[in-house]
Amino acid sequence: MKKLPELFERNRNWARKVRQVNPDFFKNLAKQQTPKYMWIGCADSRVPATEIVDLVPGEIFVHRNVANVVVHSDFNCLSVLEFAVDVLKVEHVMVVGHYGCGGVRAAMDDVQLGLADNWLGHVRDVKERHKDELDRVFDMEKRWDRLCELNVIEQALNVCKSTVVRGAWKRRQTLTVHGWIYDLKDGLIRDLDFCVSSAGEVPNRVNG
Repeated sequence: MKKLPELFERNRNWARKVRQVNPDFFKNLAKQQTPKYMWIGCADSRVPATEIVDLVPGEIFVHRNVANVVVHSDFNCLSVLEFAVDVLKVEHVMVVGHYGCGGVRAAMDDVQLGLADNWLGHVRDVKERHKDELDRVFDMEKRWDRLCELNVIEQALNVCKSTVVRGAWKRRQTLTVHGWIYDLKDGLIRDLDFCVSSAGEVPNRVNG
């Protein structure tokens, strides 16, 4: 049986380095988590939430899935969102997609992947809603990029329409939903100009 000893060794080295910089880091971290941010992102291994924004463990509450999808039937995602908003009292929820997303490309090209096809149906719905705009983009790489962006905005809109977020705003809880996208080619996050802090600011639809 292989027990991946190299990863345990890397973990020991990492923990030692952290303690050298801050001897009380793990003791303080173990007491409680009080993040101000929730990150809903893609499960892609190249998009690690905490590292991208240069924060330490404990500062971002994270939920990830294929193609950063948020739908009202996904009780896993909604439960994480509810815990973040109602218990941890996060002040910001960021839906963060990334250019070069394989799930988005599969949805765009109607690639058959098996069970994942059911999940990516949500992204295909986004593609169909914005078909006219996407059809005007003849460069396939740029069309892929644009669908990645539109998918983020649609999922951020779904967050705003969730019972969790609507309930928080009804209680006048401070909470802002953001739509961002990460570029694997330069390591930079780009704001997609989706920033909603109240029910009155929620757009009826995503403009394409």
